[in-house]
Amino acid sequence: MKRKVLAILVPALLVAGAANAAEMYNKNGNKVDIYGKVDARHTFSDNPGDDGDETIIELGFKGETQITNDLTGFGNALMKVKASDTEGSDNMYAKLAFAGLRYTDAGSFDYGRNYGVVYDVEAWTDMLPVFGGDSYTWTDNFMTGRANGVATYRNTDFFGLVEGWNFALQYQGNNEGSNTGEDQEGTKNGHDDVRFQNGDGFGISTTYDFGDVLEGLSVGAAFSSSDRTNEQAIAGGIDNRYSKSAGGSEADAWTVGMKYDANNVYLAMMYAETRNMTPYGDSGIANKTQNFEAVAQYQFDFGLRPSLAWVYSKGKDLGGYNHWNGQYHETDYTDKTLVNYISVAATYYFNKNMSAYVDYKINMLDNDADFYKDNGISTDDVVGVGLTYQF
Repeated sequence: MKRKVLAILVPALLVAGAANAAEMYNKNGNKVDIYGKVDARHTFSDNPGDDGDETIIELGFKGETQITNDLTGFGNALMKVKASDTEGSDNMYAKLAFAGLRYTDAGSFDYGRNYGVVYDVEAWTDMLPVFGGDSYTWTDNFMTGRANGVATYRNTDFFGLVEGWNFALQYQGNNEGSNTGEDQEGTKNGHDDVRFQNGDGFGISTTYDFGDVLEGLSVGAAFSSSDRTNEQAIAGGIDNRYSKSAGGSEADAWTVGMKYDANNVYLAMMYAETRNMTPYGDSGIANKTQNFEAVAQYQFDFGLRPSLAWVYSKGKDLGGYNHWNGQYHETDYTDKTLVNYISVAATYYFNKNMSAYVDYKINMLDNDADFYKDNGISTDDVVGVGLTYQF
């Protein structure tokens, strides 16, 4: 019986992101839970940037307060500390920090540092122990991952009228960076790396769970569009054939996906395209990417969860590519695969709080191609192993 309970519980924990939040306070309509984990991880690779200790600590809290019978206030904060550097290093930062209000079937509204709505679909394939979810998703890259200054409205079961139909609307304020010399006002929460700046943007996502009709099956789609900052557009240049930074005044992303999660089986896949937003290598921004991810997992009753996944991204019309035309080097556009690997992994859950894992990333990029060497893109395999305590 214990093994069957674990097989049912583990998939729910993977979706929830916290194994079993500990209740700190629950009285008079106010509730506070604390959650977190210690992930003791080491990765092995011939690439120095992927080889070494990657131990981290995460600690967060979720709170709710009952304002009226129908109105609830809530907040969520999650901090992360990299424990793989020397003491005194600046390795602590906020992954999440948002607060909001929820009014019964009318939905919820929150503001702060939160996930972009495009990640609503990407999250279905971002289920691997170490790798995954990185064909086009970067933190602080518009609304594809965790992002600053996002106002999000969410509605479940379409105002209580259609069970399983959820949707979200999101607005992100500009994060332009402090450089005002490029005819932009600038903001205090921008970034000096133009790849992680953004102008005002809007996003939408929708998912549908077929419920009892097709148990475990869900489909989803998401879209976002944002202004690019002046620095980003200037970095791309008028003829960005000579630049690794994309041109254009807007950055767009769209994705569709589906998942099956029932009977101890988990299957998910997604397809996405981006325009003028996706970083690659040391300094590049792709004019366009085409991305695909697929993952298959099975939860055994005794705690083992093997996993097989494929993650792929094709960059289109990448600028700044030098090639030899027989007499001299010529700069032109090129299409290159930016991400291409297979993940073979397994996690063993001792119980709801303790697990061990191994994840082998089989890198299928061409290790002889000058493009990857010139852009600082690793073509080496990586193996990650770890032990996690979570609560």
